[in-house]
Amino acid sequence: MTARHEEIADELRRAIDREEYTVGSRLPSETELAAEYAVSRGTVRQAVAALTAEGLIGSRQGARRVVLASRRSQSFAELRSFAQWAKAMGREATGHVVSQEYRPAAQEDAVRLQLPAGTPVLHVLRVRGLDGEPVLLERTVYADWISPAVEAIEPECPSVTQRLYEETGLVFAYGEHVIDAVAAGAQDAELLGIRRTSPLLRVRRVTTTREGRPVEWSDDRYRSDAVSFSVHNSIGNNALARKTAD
Repeated sequence: MTARHEEIADELRRAIDREEYTVGSRLPSETELAAEYAVSRGTVRQAVAALTAEGLIGSRQGARRVVLASRRSQSFAELRSFAQWAKAMGREATGHVVSQEYRPAAQEDAVRLQLPAGTPVLHVLRVRGLDGEPVLLERTVYADWISPAVEAIEPECPSVTQRLYEETGLVFAYGEHVIDAVAAGAQDAELLGIRRTSPLLRVRRVTTTREGRPVEWSDDRYRSDAVSFSVHNSIGNNALARKTAD
């Protein structure tokens, strides 16, 4: 049975997502929320504490809590797939495999995936979209032990992460991300429908299991006019978030 403070926290999350409380606005006071939900102020305080820990709201002593973000942004403290992030925004994620092939692991592959050089690994180039519009190129290299399961997934599958979990029980538990900017090359430009040399946001990531076993490493390139990254800093919370560009 869900505790009452967890139910209230979830209702407040949905209200923030619906922009009933917009970023920068103040939440009602604890007294007002307690009256609205017919609970004690202590119960409200627990619910609000959960949202504060997630980086959705912030506060200072003696002031009402202010909305800092919504779940339309995905905190990188929370390892969600592109499809899960899109769904949280009410958008439809699409995906299409342009190419996939086995290659002997190069030195970079071997280091990132902790495999002997020359081990056959699966290289996949995938275009990802929001509501059918291409916004992301994923160049992913999968470790040899998970490659056959990835290879068997249909090219149009919207969420490889979800499919691998359903079919193998694999959980992508940890991710390391390095973010920089690059200019679109000829292939990037063609697949994303942009001009060559257009700026792209690049995220290079390595994802592992709970046990620390590398699953994949990827060079992800986002159209800068479609997706951006923001950082919310505070003493207790420093969350990097992915969001659609304004």
